[in-house]
Amino acid sequence: MADLRRAVREWAKRRGVSEGSLYLVALSGGSDSLALAWALALEAPGLGIRGGAVIVDHQLQPHSADVARASADQASDVGLAPVMIKTVTVGVNGGPEEAARQARYQAFSESVRETGASGILLGHTRDDQAETMLLGLTRGSGPSGLKGMAPTNGSLHRPLLGLTRESLQTALVDAGLTWWDDPHNDDESFTRVVVRKSVLPYLEEKLGPGVAASLARTAELFRSDSETLDALAETFFDSAVTVHDLTHQSLEVASLEQQQPAIASRALRRLVMAVGGGAPGYAQMQQALGLLQRWSGQSALDLSGASLERKDGHIHAHQSQAVQRKGART
Repeated sequence: MADLRRAVREWAKRRGVSEGSLYLVALSGGSDSLALAWALALEAPGLGIRGGAVIVDHQLQPHSADVARASADQASDVGLAPVMIKTVTVGVNGGPEEAARQARYQAFSESVRETGASGILLGHTRDDQAETMLLGLTRGSGPSGLKGMAPTNGSLHRPLLGLTRESLQTALVDAGLTWWDDPHNDDESFTRVVVRKSVLPYLEEKLGPGVAASLARTAELFRSDSETLDALAETFFDSAVTVHDLTHQSLEVASLEQQQPAIASRALRRLVMAVGGGAPGYAQMQQALGLLQRWSGQSALDLSGASLERKDGHIHAHQSQAVQRKGART
């Protein structure tokens, strides 16, 4: 219990929260988010901030509205205000997990705008970080994907990444609070559930305890290194990019060739995104690097909403016509 409350205080200190600012806990009713809601309610007065909650009803299970209302009641009971319920419709893009995540985060953004909150607090734990790291390994994500979840990412904050799920449940039992167990957390049609229920326990059994902690620590180390490389690449990009217009930017080949591969690849990724393209995947980045490292007169590449072409000693990125048309409609 003391560790849980300390984690919230330490987050507030690192963040430098402003007097009177409002933070909303993303509350599902599960043990992790309920523990965070309870700790924030206790610590908020001493920190000089206000604590509220947002509950997202994904409408993916029978009686989901009842679960959302029960979670809202719990948030009010522990002293959080305002408490709001966001009902969303989950799409299909990216599969069920990704589609639900997109709908959920859109609801978070709306709740921040509507309440003027300074941010959303998420109940992700060290166990979640280990699962994310392991999923990144299996997908060949590279350093950017192996750095796990950030303690702070824009308006999203994760104060509990240093604590285990078991410790949070113990704190709730000590506080006399009960939580809701989401049936989806036992559904092994979801990849993350397979990792949680089968893969990590197997590794702990065969390799000894501490695997989850080691994976989470490795993610933290990857994050530190990756953020340093990202900053170096951003500095190079800002100094080297030529902006022709909002939909056309370029980098000189010679300047890219002077950079270490880790910096050059990040700069090319940034070039694609600078003209409105999405973040290129691994295979797409290998194609993009071919324009730099294996140049033999290749034609322009279409990737992630942008066209990439080597011409006159520069690599040019143009926003795709499809993205331009979409922007014109909106």
